[in-house]
Amino acid sequence: MDQSLLFAPRRQASKRYVLMVSGVMAVAFCCACIFSVSSEGLLASPSALHSTGIKSALKITANTGAPLGLVQKATGQCASPASVIPPRALAPELLAPPVKPDFSEPRFMWQALREAVDEEMERDPTVMIMGEDVGHYGGSYKVTTDLYKKFGDLRVLDTPICENGFTGMAIGAAMTGLRPIVEGMNMGFLLLAFNQISNNCGMLHYTSGGQYKVPVVIRGPGGVGRQLGAEHSQRLESYFQAIPGVQLVAVSTPRNAKALLKAAIRSDNPIIFFEHVLLYNLKDEVGGPDEVQSLEHAEMVREGKDVTILTYGRMRYTVMEAVKALEAKGYDPEVIDLISLKPFDLHAIKKSIEKTHKAIIVEECMLTGGIGASLSSEIHERFFDLLDHNVVRLSSQDVPTAFALELESATIVQPEQVITAVERVVGSK
Repeated sequence: MDQSLLFAPRRQASKRYVLMVSGVMAVAFCCACIFSVSSEGLLASPSALHSTGIKSALKITANTGAPLGLVQKATGQCASPASVIPPRALAPELLAPPVKPDFSEPRFMWQALREAVDEEMERDPTVMIMGEDVGHYGGSYKVTTDLYKKFGDLRVLDTPICENGFTGMAIGAAMTGLRPIVEGMNMGFLLLAFNQISNNCGMLHYTSGGQYKVPVVIRGPGGVGRQLGAEHSQRLESYFQAIPGVQLVAVSTPRNAKALLKAAIRSDNPIIFFEHVLLYNLKDEVGGPDEVQSLEHAEMVREGKDVTILTYGRMRYTVMEAVKALEAKGYDPEVIDLISLKPFDLHAIKKSIEKTHKAIIVEECMLTGGIGASLSSEIHERFFDLLDHNVVRLSSQDVPTAFALELESATIVQPEQVITAVERVVGSK
């Protein structure tokens, strides 16, 4: 007899107990965080921060990495006992002048994103980041590595596994003067916070009559990876595009990832920031601390005259792989990286279609109700008279993503499909 079967009921009971305890701890943690952060003055309005002197303490914290309680002591502010943290962050190496980075050196995308968060937290003391394992562990893809050493455990806040709780807390913090960044360990997990994102994040500016802004960035890894299974291969852009009041941005290179994340953090609008899980180890040059890219503009990847190919995220590289073969056959496609999935950069799209009179949309999103479906309808409704051919969509299959590598590849667009679509739309050369 299999001995493991004897312990199955005990394991199930243990799982139920762990889940129950985790739920209680999550609620308690969120309440404690709100109380602690409120007691520190972090959730006060900017004017209140200024009047109490905590805003200046926050600036010192951002520059030195000293815990807020110790800074309050050093600056003569009244610190509650709970805010006095052991002097870990006052270590000599943390108070040493920072070494200037060499921006000519190529960065991995995860490093570019980390750089953006680091620079913006240093520039603006109201910027903070929260999520599961963002602190001491450094994030699931290392985007927040060692930031807690520089900015302390309140501005780099580890949370329990409770997406609806910490996303709601971030939205509340944004309403009262902070600029939170929420990291989802996987974008699929943020479905647990769909209520907070749709009913609060996207609507509070409108429903409050403009009294509140919600400058929050919700970011994390998503898309189809390598055998991550259906639940970890979600493409949430199709879920979130229907929510009024939020912007959707998808990054594709280390350079635009850094520049766009900096712009998103500075924006007063709620931004859902999509990072593809397979692009974190992409390496390229990045811009300096002053380079910021528009959140609403598409990016011209390749100019051409035969057909306009509209894409974003990981599919940019699938398209460019196909373009190499198309060039050898004499085709001259124009490739545009959408960047902004909501709103679309219709000006750039129209300008391209005026030249090519044909459009192909290549996406990793689902065929039904995806980004391509919305974009296709926009093009047909607005630019119908410019088209010599109906818009062609290449999208993922409407099935859960398989774990088996061959089946997983069969559900998403491959370069061969792009080549075939261009040959069909443009004709033979």
